[in-house]
Amino acid sequence: MVRRTLTALTIAATLSLAGAPGAPAQTNPCAAKNPCAAKNPCAAKNPCGAAGKLDPKLVTRPKGTKLAAGAQGDLLKEGERLWNDKKLSTNGVACQTCHVGNASFKASFAKPYPHPVAMVSEKAGMKQVRLDEMVQLCLVVPMAAKPLPWDSRELAALTAYTADVQKKFMASGAKPATAANPCAAKNPCAAKNPCAAKNPCAVKK
Repeated sequence: MVRRTLTALTIAATLSLAGAPGAPAQTNPCAAKNPCAAKNPCAAKNPCGAAGKLDPKLVTRPKGTKLAAGAQGDLLKEGERLWNDKKLSTNGVACQTCHVGNASFKASFAKPYPHPVAMVSEKAGMKQVRLDEMVQLCLVVPMAAKPLPWDSRELAALTAYTADVQKKFMASGAKPATAANPCAAKNPCAAKNPCAAKNPCAVKK
């Protein structure tokens, strides 16, 4: 009887202290910032839809300029490497990021260059674009980088490889692939909340 009375008094005192003004609040072990609440790395706006207009001079080949020359095989090999090189961008995007499996290509990609491209018209106001100019625009807009020197081997290689990709696209029937958005993969922040488990403070008495 004495033990039960002491236990009741102890509980009453504890509850009184917990509710008393200035009493330290019990820290919820799950009240810390949710580690999964960080910004979704794939929630950024589509780089191909970056806002703002572009000075057409940045991506228009200067009159009289010619692309660097080189053996076709060597240019294609180097172009393929650059096509997959994220270091060309400032945002971790490579040509392959958007175009894996012919993704993001419109049916018009099968047409000989120069030809109209919606993104070029929207961003730079150009009615049509040459292939090397298209490469430059992709570097500036989706990849958020500076255009390559017009007489550089890198631009010549990327243009040559893009032309090869175009040939394969045409051979495939000019049907753009419906490849999944590279950012549509499972959200790494959608994993089960480590604090969503049964509240340890609500354990059954």
